[in-house]
Amino acid sequence: MAAPCEVLVDGVCAQEVRRLTRIVAREVWRIEQHWSRYRDDNIVHRINTAGGRPVTVDEETARFLDYAQQLHAISDGRFDLSSGVLRRVWRFDGSDRVPTAEQIAAVLPLVGWHRVRWKPPVLTMPAGMEIDFGGIGKEYAVDRALRLVVQQTKAPVLINCGGDLAVSGARADGSAWQVGVETPEPGPAPVIGLPAGAIASSGDTHRFLLKDGVRYPHVLDPRTGQAVLGGPRTISVRAASCTEAGVLATLALLHGAQAQEYLHDSAADARVWW
Repeated sequence: MAAPCEVLVDGVCAQEVRRLTRIVAREVWRIEQHWSRYRDDNIVHRINTAGGRPVTVDEETARFLDYAQQLHAISDGRFDLSSGVLRRVWRFDGSDRVPTAEQIAAVLPLVGWHRVRWKPPVLTMPAGMEIDFGGIGKEYAVDRALRLVVQQTKAPVLINCGGDLAVSGARADGSAWQVGVETPEPGPAPVIGLPAGAIASSGDTHRFLLKDGVRYPHVLDPRTGQAVLGGPRTISVRAASCTEAGVLATLALLHGAQAQEYLHDSAADARVWW
């Protein structure tokens, strides 16, 4: 997941916590192995190195591709699994190295779900294109792990992967879990109560470029290849599942200055920091 993960269990002994944590870890590692773009032994590697040849995918990956295709459609192309190629020219290391229009134009022909042929379970992409499940994989892992662990215990559980988290219900005393959110504001972190469901956050606190006084967040519009300027610094969304919360936070950031309007129109339970 490229981020720390944690499991909190309320009201049970340490031995039980270790048992439940092993269940969570196995599922998170399974998803990491299956869909990480950094590995050379999984379905994502097969797709990204197919060189234009069709690839038959497994059932779980097919469901995920179906979901990603729906997100691409409802977001007017803002959400795009193939946008990861833009990382070849955008490197969000806090420097001022903003790519030129020519550099972006050189990779843009390799971006765009509309160039992909998806007839389940067969995916065909033009040579050079790549997919990356990073935009929703972490949140999906949280949901999957929680689903498994609640089959093993009635104790309250919280699963957190890199700040995106879900709970099985209220704590043992009936109170909500208290979740701190990292924001650009100085002082103590704001706290959101979570009696059930999930919270996911997205922002540019750590990944950005800064040039001539303009802050370029790591959120890129796959239709133009450009960073989405003028948006919030941090968005936190509370939803029934971590996947839903993560998607809403990401899509809101992709709307830039209209993020708050998008969240309002989506009836999202969200907090926004500019």
